[in-house]
Amino acid sequence: MSREIGLVSCVKTKRDEPATPKELYTSDYFKKMRAYAEQHHDDWWILSAKYGLLDPDGDPVEPYDETLSGAGKATKQEWSEKVAEQLEEQSLLSEDVTLVLHAGKDYYEELLPLIEESEVTIETPTEGMYIGERLSWYKGKI
Repeated sequence: MSREIGLVSCVKTKRDEPATPKELYTSDYFKKMRAYAEQHHDDWWILSAKYGLLDPDGDPVEPYDETLSGAGKATKQEWSEKVAEQLEEQSLLSEDVTLVLHAGKDYYEELLPLIEESEVTIETPTEGMYIGERLSWYKGKI
């Protein structure tokens, strides 16, 4: 049976205190991506610049001020290697899985080459869109 898994990137705006991953991020953009992922995917995970792959219902995590936006190639490669390992550990790189990336290029450009050789199918529905276009796309789908 095929599973569609949403991968939603973290955002800058967060709560001031520890929270479960799905409650930590507070921006309108994250809320729209989360709502879309919950409505349209079998399951979803968060791509965190600090923690890598996060279970939305996982243990509370501390707020942080890290991003991959504007990060150097080495930083993005190191992060991507960690996330690829985490995806493998969660059995999310198999032929019965479609990963749907809800993230900017900074969160997947180094990750894709690491996972493309696996059996997984990858989709990026908002690829090439500016942030305003993405917000509008999500608003129209939820």
